[in-house]
Amino acid sequence: MDRSEQSDDRRQSAGESTVLPLKGLRVAEFSHAIMGPSAGMVLADLGAEVIKVEPAPDGDPTRRLIGSGVGFFGFYNRNKKSLAIDLKAPAARPAIEALIRGSDILIENFAVGTMDRLGLGYAEVARLNPRLIYASLKGFLSGPYEQRRALDEVVQMMSGLAYMTGPPGQPLRAGASVIDIMGGFGAVIGILAALRQRDETGKGGHVVSGLFEAATFLVGQHMVNAAYLPLPLVPMSVRNSAWGVYDIFHSKDGKPIFIGIVTDTQWRRFCAVFDRPDLLEVAEFRSNSSRVAARPSLVPLLTEFFKKFSTEELVAKSEEAELAFAPVNMPTDLIDDPHLNFAGHLRETRLPDGKVVKVPRLPIEIDDASFSVRQDPPQAGADTRAVLRDLGFGDAAIDALARDGIVVTKS
Repeated sequence: MDRSEQSDDRRQSAGESTVLPLKGLRVAEFSHAIMGPSAGMVLADLGAEVIKVEPAPDGDPTRRLIGSGVGFFGFYNRNKKSLAIDLKAPAARPAIEALIRGSDILIENFAVGTMDRLGLGYAEVARLNPRLIYASLKGFLSGPYEQRRALDEVVQMMSGLAYMTGPPGQPLRAGASVIDIMGGFGAVIGILAALRQRDETGKGGHVVSGLFEAATFLVGQHMVNAAYLPLPLVPMSVRNSAWGVYDIFHSKDGKPIFIGIVTDTQWRRFCAVFDRPDLLEVAEFRSNSSRVAARPSLVPLLTEFFKKFSTEELVAKSEEAELAFAPVNMPTDLIDDPHLNFAGHLRETRLPDGKVVKVPRLPIEIDDASFSVRQDPPQAGADTRAVLRDLGFGDAAIDALARDGIVVTKS
């Protein structure tokens, strides 16, 4: 039984729909790290056949990252096939051209100019397949910076996102690769729009997604705020709140919990459920605007009051009062979260080194389709033979490529 048959059994045993919206589309993914692979993962989760083109013999260098990058490959490369091939070898060219001719979408997030040097730039590839949607995921869109190299952290600093995240004078990157992922999602939006356009014109197109512009988009709200608020802008870590209660408190057992009371109706429910009718009689607390002005006295009062309750009690009462609330968790706390585990919102995946972990599936629902883990992240070259066979190469030709080190096969 091959990988696809195992995946079909796994999907059907979970009672999941086998009809996915992008079923029938093929994606050739030339990418590494996060930005490109995240776009490929979304398309794969939605049902496209994504063929990850990796360098022979060792595969995507992301597989060998350590430290905070050790989980990148395992998370962003599910539901994909791996074709391990030496792109620089002339003997690899027929296979690459066959893949491009047979694909609907190409994704690449290499440094500017790399695909051109490989003879795989947009102009040349479009001649091979005029219907191809070619998506380039780069640091910058067109302009003076477009030749620069960029990283998630670089553009968080450039865009002001790090300034708005950290304490005053201490710019701080966000605690996840939010811009890489945002750039990947932006590419998917562009790809889907280009596919719709192809339905009308019959022609492909070139989609470009930029990291810097993705980060800039995220801080757009602050750019508009600056038209109304005194400059300089104050980081969001400094409470310049629009709401009277919008803070992190601590329970009796010391666990931090965020509680927000953002309307007068919520304030009245809070006072009723938490048995504090006396607070309704305080004139300074009667409206949200007055509570904002009274924060210097209100927040310390609630800080001491909430310490009388356990975390479980605060959660139960906040839910009963229909407040906005959240225990402050670590990512590992989510593994046993009852909501995420309901109906498989977290799904197990086996990593290439054999570890089994729970990972979140795509955060959308469309009717009864399940955007889940159908195929585990592949070993480098796990699907080389199957992909090349599908592209019209016989076993003898594949074996010759493998003997010459042009491709890596696992079977």
